[in-house]
Amino acid sequence: MEISLRKSLEPDLEVFYHNQADEEANYMAAFTSKDPFDKDAFMKKWTRLMAVDSVHMQSILLDDVVIGCVVKFVVEGDSEITYALDKRHWGKGITSKAVKLFLEIEKTRPLYGRAAYDNYGSQKILEKAGFSKIGTNTDFANARGMEIEEYIYRLEE
Repeated sequence: MEISLRKSLEPDLEVFYHNQADEEANYMAAFTSKDPFDKDAFMKKWTRLMAVDSVHMQSILLDDVVIGCVVKFVVEGDSEITYALDKRHWGKGITSKAVKLFLEIEKTRPLYGRAAYDNYGSQKILEKAGFSKIGTNTDFANARGMEIEEYIYRLEE
């Protein structure tokens, strides 16, 4: 089982869409688009993001098959990381390994990560990668239809 990263390509967006449109994955991500099933809007947004210089998008490959992504993006001047993986591969350490590989090539620091208060898997991924929990925020989570708490993490060096 070989885990690797490569620059994301437009055909990879099909996998990314499938991953985020999964009900359980959408619920765990919590802070998602208003309509995760609007494939056209998803494809337009992510195709546009692929061309933005401040966005660093890598596809996660398992034995050369795309199964997810790790992305650095900028929000209000802060660089943040996000990741998503095909649910069939959750709990196997793949995302942790992919984030570690990503951080070897993405040198922006500080780098922030966020996770819903009850998304223990994502919290663990960030902590394993060296992120420290620095605070909390309460915001509206589209996937849950209500405000929830999220944990904010930061990676310094």
